[in-house]
Amino acid sequence: MSLRHRFVPSLLATLALAAPGSALAGGFYLQEQSPIETGRALSGGAAAGDDPSTIYFNPAAMTQLQGIQLSAGASALMASAHQTNRGSYRSIPGLPVRAPITGNDGGNPFDSVIPVPSFYASAQVSDRLWLGLGVNAPFGLKLEYDDGFFGRYDSLYTDLKTYNIQPSFAYKLTDGLSVGGGVDVQYVKATLTNALPQLSPLAPADGFASLKGHDWSVGWNAGVFYTTGDTNFGVHFRKGINQHLEGTQTVSGLLGPIAAGNGSFAATAPLNLPDIVTVSMMHRLTPGLRAMLTGKWYNWSKFRGIAVTSATGTTNKELDYRDSYSFSAGAEYDVSPALTLRAGTMFDRTPTNPQHLTTRVPDGDRVWLTGGATFNISPAAALNLSYAHTFVEKANIIRPDSYYPAPATVTATTLAQTSGNADQVAASVTLRF
Repeated sequence: MSLRHRFVPSLLATLALAAPGSALAGGFYLQEQSPIETGRALSGGAAAGDDPSTIYFNPAAMTQLQGIQLSAGASALMASAHQTNRGSYRSIPGLPVRAPITGNDGGNPFDSVIPVPSFYASAQVSDRLWLGLGVNAPFGLKLEYDDGFFGRYDSLYTDLKTYNIQPSFAYKLTDGLSVGGGVDVQYVKATLTNALPQLSPLAPADGFASLKGHDWSVGWNAGVFYTTGDTNFGVHFRKGINQHLEGTQTVSGLLGPIAAGNGSFAATAPLNLPDIVTVSMMHRLTPGLRAMLTGKWYNWSKFRGIAVTSATGTTNKELDYRDSYSFSAGAEYDVSPALTLRAGTMFDRTPTNPQHLTTRVPDGDRVWLTGGATFNISPAAALNLSYAHTFVEKANIIRPDSYYPAPATVTATTLAQTSGNADQVAASVTLRF
């Protein structure tokens, strides 16, 4: 096998391992799918049934919405992360020594404002049947480090986007019991880059690699909703979609014996998204005061790694994500027919494995504190505003990545501490016909 054929799969795997790794929420799942839910830290979840965004959280609860209702909005995420070099180093082929990896801290890798849009529409067809449509972006983020970042061999640029289209239905079996479900048609697109080490640490410049891929796939979700009048219960299951990205890997700037690896190569990689189970309760303490609880479980353990396939073969890269969960509690109070205030908190456990952390996912366990309000402009229109602050736990990154086959193997080990937090402002307009 030629040198080119021997080390190209290694390059592909090193790039593709981070394809799903750009995220602001736990793992790479974005919780921010409803401005009204943001204000109560997603505690309404599968049980609130008071806004068309329930189509995403539990379509069965659409039976609580009268007539035709539309909700359009967006969350503006403002995140910051800081990486501290804790002694990153690289090996030198043929020598029993290692060289330090130096560079700047990469700056704040997040855009100043990250928009997460959403749109939902529900329609009561009869006294038993409701139809709905949701359009949102449940996974993804853009992340870019400054040139010369000390973690450049781990990551430089990530742009992961998903778009989810969800036609849904709800059917009222009895006055208190409803079922519902939907089909998820999802598009994913990813662009990833990182630097590549030369064989000698004294080389004038690094190599460079990028990976681009996309895919369309289909999944489903289903839920149950029950109300006693004062208390609502909801359970929802979202089947994780198995995406299969297809795209192109481009390598440039490699010098000396490894220069044979420069070029473009077709590549594919699976992206297995997690199943999500949501259990929620909402209780009316008084006619104007409501308390809400929601728990979620994410089947992230199905995401063990990525198998990258090219014309030169298949290489597996371990990530070993863990199942994770979140718990949220919230309350809202109707100050008057025109004004509702709400607040909430949530604990969101990261699914990332401490042994496989990466600067592409500056992630840790997080705690949300939120508040919001609904202004009923008229019986037919409402404005929802929310704010959330997220505290992210510091995490230590120990990330060794190996490049090129023996005897030219170079292992770059990124040692870093990552810290950060996030704010978001969300707004939506709900129209009722």
